[in-house]
Amino acid sequence: MLEFDRLAINTPEDLIFGRTPNPVTTRRGLVIGGGLVYPEINFTLPPMLVTAETMPKVEEQYRAMIYGTLQRAVDLEVPGVVVELETLPPMTENPDWGMAVVTILLDAIEEYHARYGLLGALRVTPNDTREMTRPPAMRAGELYDGMIELFERSAAAGADLLSIESVGGKEVHDDALMACDLSQVVFSLCVMGDRDMRFLWSQIVEIAQRHGSIAAGDTACGFANTAMVLAEQSMIPRTFAAVVRAVSAVRSLAAYAVGAVGPGKDCGYENVILKAITGFPMAMEGRMSAGAHLSRVGNVAGATCDLWSNESIQNVKLLSAMAPVVGMEQLAYDCRLFNTASAESEASALSLQRWMVESDSHLDPQAFILRPDVAIKVGRAIVEARTPYSAGVAAARSAVQQITDAVRGGQLAIPAREVVWLDILDGAIEDLPSDEATLISKVMDEVDQTKFVAADYQLA
Repeated sequence: MLEFDRLAINTPEDLIFGRTPNPVTTRRGLVIGGGLVYPEINFTLPPMLVTAETMPKVEEQYRAMIYGTLQRAVDLEVPGVVVELETLPPMTENPDWGMAVVTILLDAIEEYHARYGLLGALRVTPNDTREMTRPPAMRAGELYDGMIELFERSAAAGADLLSIESVGGKEVHDDALMACDLSQVVFSLCVMGDRDMRFLWSQIVEIAQRHGSIAAGDTACGFANTAMVLAEQSMIPRTFAAVVRAVSAVRSLAAYAVGAVGPGKDCGYENVILKAITGFPMAMEGRMSAGAHLSRVGNVAGATCDLWSNESIQNVKLLSAMAPVVGMEQLAYDCRLFNTASAESEASALSLQRWMVESDSHLDPQAFILRPDVAIKVGRAIVEARTPYSAGVAAARSAVQQITDAVRGGQLAIPAREVVWLDILDGAIEDLPSDEATLISKVMDEVDQTKFVAADYQLA
């Protein structure tokens, strides 16, 4: 197993967009993290059913989306692009349907490479269908088998990057968020989540290595992004969501501990922390993801990106063109700005980084936690810990301390109702058990164990 006991990036100036100590190279020679930021376009269907009867229309939709976006990339002289396919549940349940779409995308990427020299790469992200049964069967069954089959066949067909938004631990985490229960959040992310990630990603890494694909990375989307959306709707405190984001880095790090090498998946805003720890390239999304969800981190998220993503957008008609084509254009111009700053000078790149950080990070704790200097301190707390559980506690403590210091020093402005939560969270951290076994015993007595299969998490 590959474990991390020190940071790969120690200074905010080195935790910057387009550059990382350990870049990766795709099948067609696209170097991610080697100096340039590339767009990662993600698109999905308009509202429609995915069935055997509608699959011809589904294929038509994806064919139009891929050719439209690649053509716009060529028109704007984009040197390289990553295309992400996040499969819809029926495509993962029925791998033949998923592969029909994968083939369309791969064929188009190869055609545009041959005709125009466009360096294209495909990230295939099967959705985690394991959660579609209650309680979820995390390690066996038809849903699990279909998901693994789609990974296998996608890699064999030529997919460059393999990713997933895995859901191990959500059975507890969803309720923990609504209750703002930090001990259950840490349990679900750093015990359940870490164990499931290590199991699942061991399979994905093996598949990638066997077929010449890249095991890219996971995301705590179903955990920390859920917290972010709930905070945006004023259902939980923003300070709590910011701490969840810091702790979620421990869970996402597990993929890299067993062999993933990046680029981490776009909706993992914790990727800034992971980039500092691993030195692997990371995709990020920010202002360009507004078509998928709203947030307070539109600019700061770009300060450290190696791929710049739009999250996802439906194939609907806008005034100018279809939405994925519009998304491709917006990403292309953003990446052109990143790369122009880098080409001009180190000072110019650092200025752009600083502007992106300062424009957001003083207004919201969720943006503040993504600052390169803050992320490095959280990452250092994680790598200095001995176990995933102690790392989660350390990440939470670092986040609360840094937010508190920033509020007191005037670098972060938050409402009084949010300030109160800093003391609540500080107390909750101090109340956490000193060891994982005690935490497990405590939380297992508190949660509804009918919602998950304890044996799937080595809890029985």
